[in-house]
Amino acid sequence: MADIANSKLLNDIEGIRQLANAFVVLVKTEWNSEVVDELERGCLDIFKQHEITSKTIVVPGAVEIPFAIQQCWAGNNTPTAFIALGCIIRGGTPHFEYVCQSVTQGITALNLSMQVPVIFGVLTVDTMEQAKERIGGIHGHKGEEAAVTSIKMMVLNQQLKEGSI
Repeated sequence: MADIANSKLLNDIEGIRQLANAFVVLVKTEWNSEVVDELERGCLDIFKQHEITSKTIVVPGAVEIPFAIQQCWAGNNTPTAFIALGCIIRGGTPHFEYVCQSVTQGITALNLSMQVPVIFGVLTVDTMEQAKERIGGIHGHKGEEAAVTSIKMMVLNQQLKEGSI
């Protein structure tokens, strides 16, 4: 199991001053809104601390996230990163596996085809209790982690484009 205690993710964020014009688009689902809204709040808290501008787009479900990101990018090349936010809770049918696989493959494809990072902030859990453990519980706050990841990836992307790496 991934545990934030095994990561340096939340350590100092290097290069943050380079992101003066950063603009992140959050794409969140309507499903499991109690959890997803808290993921969004965690992202927004981090962005506020670092004076990063963001906008939220709402889609019906997780499968629709890659489409919304792709269309937003195609229509407006200004975002410096995207964050996908959702919460998929296992039910009694194979639907969980199909949705998880679809959104994961979609976001991976976007990361490989777009010029900006797309951060995977979609919880895939067995129960609502597990989801709540990931929005400020024993497993940290995955919304905050997604925001920090986006910052680090925007810095890396900028360095790669400048040829400074």
